[in-house]
Amino acid sequence: MTERRCEGGFFLFAGAYEEYYKKNRQYTACLKNDALLCCLPGSVSLRGIEDRMVRFIEEVQLLDVGLWRAFVDQFKEMTDGDLGWRGEYWGKLMRGACITWKYTQNDKLYQILEDTICDMLGAQDELGRFSTYPTDREYQGWDVWCRKYVLLGFLHFHEICKSDALKERIVHALRKHLDYIVSKVGRGKNQIPIGRTSNFWFGANSLSILEPVVRMFQLTGDRKYLDFAEYLVTDGPDGDGNQIFELAYEGKLPPYQWNIRKAYEIMSCFEGALEYYRATGNEKYKTAAVNFARLVMETDVTLIGCCGCEHEKFDHSAATQTDGTNTIIMQETCVTVTWIKLCFQLLRLTGDSVYADEIEKSVYNALYGAVNTEKSKNNCGFPFDSYSPLILNKRGRAVGGEQRLADGTVLYGCCAAIGAAGIGLVPEICMQQSRDGITVNLYADGEYILKTPLNNDIRLKTETDYPVGGNIKISVETAGKEEFEIALRIPRYSEHAIITVADRQIKPQAGEYCRIKRRWSCGDVIMIDMDMKPHVIHPIGCEQDKNSKNYIAVKYGPLVLARDARLNCDIGEKVSLDYNGADKIRLKKCNTADFSVLCEFEVPLTDGRSTRMIDYQSAGKTWDERSLTEVWMPVK
Repeated sequence: MTERRCEGGFFLFAGAYEEYYKKNRQYTACLKNDALLCCLPGSVSLRGIEDRMVRFIEEVQLLDVGLWRAFVDQFKEMTDGDLGWRGEYWGKLMRGACITWKYTQNDKLYQILEDTICDMLGAQDELGRFSTYPTDREYQGWDVWCRKYVLLGFLHFHEICKSDALKERIVHALRKHLDYIVSKVGRGKNQIPIGRTSNFWFGANSLSILEPVVRMFQLTGDRKYLDFAEYLVTDGPDGDGNQIFELAYEGKLPPYQWNIRKAYEIMSCFEGALEYYRATGNEKYKTAAVNFARLVMETDVTLIGCCGCEHEKFDHSAATQTDGTNTIIMQETCVTVTWIKLCFQLLRLTGDSVYADEIEKSVYNALYGAVNTEKSKNNCGFPFDSYSPLILNKRGRAVGGEQRLADGTVLYGCCAAIGAAGIGLVPEICMQQSRDGITVNLYADGEYILKTPLNNDIRLKTETDYPVGGNIKISVETAGKEEFEIALRIPRYSEHAIITVADRQIKPQAGEYCRIKRRWSCGDVIMIDMDMKPHVIHPIGCEQDKNSKNYIAVKYGPLVLARDARLNCDIGEKVSLDYNGADKIRLKKCNTADFSVLCEFEVPLTDGRSTRMIDYQSAGKTWDERSLTEVWMPVK
């Protein structure tokens, strides 16, 4: 089959890929700009923890018809006269549900989503608005933020929608919705500047509408939407001269020193900046997003892969994560999911494995740790916890972003609504198409159907218990022989991994892709032996707490370990771990937990005793004092 390259150098696959991306015009720019393309819906089938998490959230949350009805009712009754954010829930959950459906292909879920889409279309008012704000209160508080999520929810369903007629209805409704906003917000006479449409965070929450605005331009080709996006990136909130895109483009000042420090909202703005880059080719906004992510990684990502220890704000949390004087909530799930989403955008765009490393850290620790797998009734029994503890504390401390819904009896929260998007993305991240072949980002047990550069079908079968074990077998199934590249991500922690292909042994570089280009044929096998050796982590420490350096943590492969009161009578006690000068420590596997864990270890102490630790994602799951947990242990 003849191969073609577009201007950006990416193979434009004839057949399924080209057809899919051109049919979904909001993503067509990815063909030109992105280094990696996602697998097509229904082409991934997993068997491990990644599959169990998706199925769990689908069952306990996404198939709840009553929940969808309650969310739509907020728009019919315009419940946000108090300037709240109830209007975000429907769009947030719709985005996560559509991402989930692309993996599970569950007919029941699809029908529920189609029904709520039709229900929501009936909530559009005579002005074209989908808003929970009455007109005399609009363009205040979180109004634009919520309208953004309406756009995103509809746009994500448009991608999976099976009915052309329903697609047309959606586009017609969204144009009316966005046209009303464009007519009211801007720099023209009688218009409201975007930074003044909210009294929070200098309007950064409103600026985040940039992402769906650009997608609407890609979908419709209507130039006024691109013009509005240009206005947003040019005039977006300045915060007393602190313009976030300009600061990021300069790449010097870390976000915790910006006037606008709200992590979730700022990250959302940079997702929009990347879409703007794809639509315009303006390198400034790609550079700004890359610089922003680098600064966050350097200063604000914690051991479990989240940001912000001062409530939900950037605060140099790489250092403040061991601030014992800080007893407020921290490590918000909304931040975790949005960080994963931003890193995934950058991974697709650049093909740089550093973003896959960050995603892996966040997924297997902060994200999965927040899932209410034991179905605790605390915090309303929501499927996701809102805040993740690092120093001794319990889960289920508070409902993040809580709001009473229409009748005042039903409560919901921002983290409960956003979590499904993170969980659903994991299967999509695992393997991707590259310009030269296939890229493996996450090592999940399962099967993947992809394409070779010549558009031939190929199936890769992965057998592993990763992230618990480091042995990975990838089998190649294809009809013929073809030369192309399979790129295997070697995590930064894996200093001495070994790859074997056709009796050839490779010692790859940690923190990079090992690119194997050869003539592949059916039956070829790749064996990977990751270096999972555990090691101890020392904190940076912070000025506000003189004892903040007196902690220690343990990592095993990609997993952060934690103590849990259900196993440890010594929870919270100071430890003296027995490890060598290279920070390597020997762990002994054990199996004493009477609750579900991925792994459990006896961790040696210098006095000959041991303390037991489990994977962080399994810790604290009763959401009360029975399972007090800690990642950072105080040292003697």
